[in-house]
Amino acid sequence: MDNMNPAASSSAAQPASGSAPPPEGWAVGAGRGASWWGEGWRLFKATPWVWLAILIIYFVLMIVLAVIPIIGQIASWLFAPVVVGGVMLGTRDLDRGGELSVGDLFRCFSFKLGPLIVLSLLLAVGWIVISIVGVVALVVAGAGSIGTLMSGDASQSGAAMLATLGTAGLIVVLVMVLLIVPLIMAYWFAPALVVFRGDAPMAAMKASFKGCWRNIPPFLVYGLVGMLLAIVASIPFGLGWFIVAPMAAASVYASYCDIFGKP
Repeated sequence: MDNMNPAASSSAAQPASGSAPPPEGWAVGAGRGASWWGEGWRLFKATPWVWLAILIIYFVLMIVLAVIPIIGQIASWLFAPVVVGGVMLGTRDLDRGGELSVGDLFRCFSFKLGPLIVLSLLLAVGWIVISIVGVVALVVAGAGSIGTLMSGDASQSGAAMLATLGTAGLIVVLVMVLLIVPLIMAYWFAPALVVFRGDAPMAAMKASFKGCWRNIPPFLVYGLVGMLLAIVASIPFGLGWFIVAPMAAASVYASYCDIFGKP
């Protein structure tokens, strides 16, 4: 696999003026991670009330679907990339001087619906595999702890079992994180790549993963800034999320433009 060294790729693939990005995207400087939030703020303040309306309608829809047994939960999962794709298209229009509208939430129900649904199914398969690995790891850890408990004095074995469980639990968590992060990387740009470049779902996930991998330093900065914003947003009874959540959505578009070029 090419360019799988972030340090090497970051110096070898900087965007040049007027040049087309490679399929896996450019590698940009670490400081760009903070600028994505800055772009998110710029796009939010261009039409804040529309962003707030989109956020509120989306959460109301998710709540309604959540109370519908099984079917509602499946629908909310299947259509999440469809909604994201529509918001990406609307954000592009806003960035070009056009308008973002509430209707953009449903825009991809008539555009790239099939590929976005397939993308959702691929994401679901990834989560299922990770869940199975986690369950197996927990079963193995539990079996080892029971063996420790039955191997000697109850009091001593109990303390040893607790120590074993603690270590095993930490290992399970680390394994889960190591599996979840690549899946998030594969999904991060995937809806945008489907609607902007017309990538097939699997190709979009591969390109998204490579684009994230080549830009680990800016994503680390992006994550740190995001954690700070999340803390600040949560302090005033969580009201700050009405600003930070739309900024986050717009920042995904900004990161896409930085790495894969303006759509």
